[in-house]
Amino acid sequence: MAAMRKSAGTARQGELAMRRTAPDFYRSLPRFTAFSSLMDPGLYRPLPATWWLGVADVVCSQQQIGLGRYKAVNAAGAATIAAVSNALGRREFPFVFGGDGASLAIASEDVDTARDALAATAVWVREALQLELRTALLPVAAVRDRGLDVRVARYAPSPHVSYAMFSGGGLPWAEAAMKAGDYAVAPAEPGSQPDLTGLSCRWQEIRPRHALMLSLMLVPKHSGDAPAFRQLVQEILHSLDISDEVARPMQDEGPQMRGPWAGLDLELRAVPGSRRSRLWRKLHIVARSIPEYLIYRSGLRVGAFDPAVLRHEIVGNTDFRKYDDALRMTLDCTEVFADQLEAQLTAAEAQGICHFGLERQLAAQLTCISPPVPGSGHMHFIDGAGGGYAAAAARLKGRAASVGAVVPSNP
Repeated sequence: MAAMRKSAGTARQGELAMRRTAPDFYRSLPRFTAFSSLMDPGLYRPLPATWWLGVADVVCSQQQIGLGRYKAVNAAGAATIAAVSNALGRREFPFVFGGDGASLAIASEDVDTARDALAATAVWVREALQLELRTALLPVAAVRDRGLDVRVARYAPSPHVSYAMFSGGGLPWAEAAMKAGDYAVAPAEPGSQPDLTGLSCRWQEIRPRHALMLSLMLVPKHSGDAPAFRQLVQEILHSLDISDEVARPMQDEGPQMRGPWAGLDLELRAVPGSRRSRLWRKLHIVARSIPEYLIYRSGLRVGAFDPAVLRHEIVGNTDFRKYDDALRMTLDCTEVFADQLEAQLTAAEAQGICHFGLERQLAAQLTCISPPVPGSGHMHFIDGAGGGYAAAAARLKGRAASVGAVVPSNP
């Protein structure tokens, strides 16, 4: 009996310890810096059992992109991340930007706060961007009940930021459940305004040094990261490292800032608060943008603001490759490289290893989230300016449908 009581007490202590550490799960994850090790299963840790998943995407994003509204579509996806981040007081949590949406994971004690942020973001997207954003929240337990999992790793492209990588098959299932109407987050009241502080898009489109900007989306044919699929991803990453015909989409000199008025529309629409306070904040944004533009274009350091340092940080912090049960990359490459990659993936698809989508375009674009306190932790989400990940996902879905497969992807 004493041994049984001791065993039960140890189990309770373990459960209490797990509950105490669950909110710190992501913050305590070790960072990896070599993207070539992306498919190492040892890098990924299962989400705590009490955590939840949030998913969001723009309805009929392809139609909106076809109308030239790709900037608004990207802004809607990034707004989801900004709203939840600000609502949680900038506490770290895993997320991934998908172009026309986002996925994230949150501790159970933050679910209500995240739900309110998602509900308000859906209203803001409808009223400010004239788009429909659907959102959902579901417990990780619901994923595991289907025999799937959600495992997370933390990739640091620079010393200043890190981005979550997801595996286990849980995110595609959660996205499919959202699109079926399950676990939906009801939109907030009309006029609701999420805190989107830091959301911006002031940069010019990024032109390729080679011939084109290539958006790639690659998924395993069957749920889970089979050895053959992992090997395929490793081969692709190796080819990127050794080829002179492909490069990261952001050039070393960084992006060019648009004129002092261009790009402010998104920030002005994102200003929260009452009408009076919003007016003052808008005036502040406009007044601040002019000297920032002039200093950035001059390249001269003024006080603590050094354009050269900022350019270097933007290049390092840019999120141009990721994994969320799908390999997504935005690449600056030649037509020859794109053709070779497409041939390689077509052969792998014929072997039953993967499904893929590629979108070729002439530019890429940035959507950014900067912390309210000046520093180096600004995040930059890059996507193709001619459809990007959403277009690649649509092509992937079309290829899968042509062989009778069902792959969750953006409509």
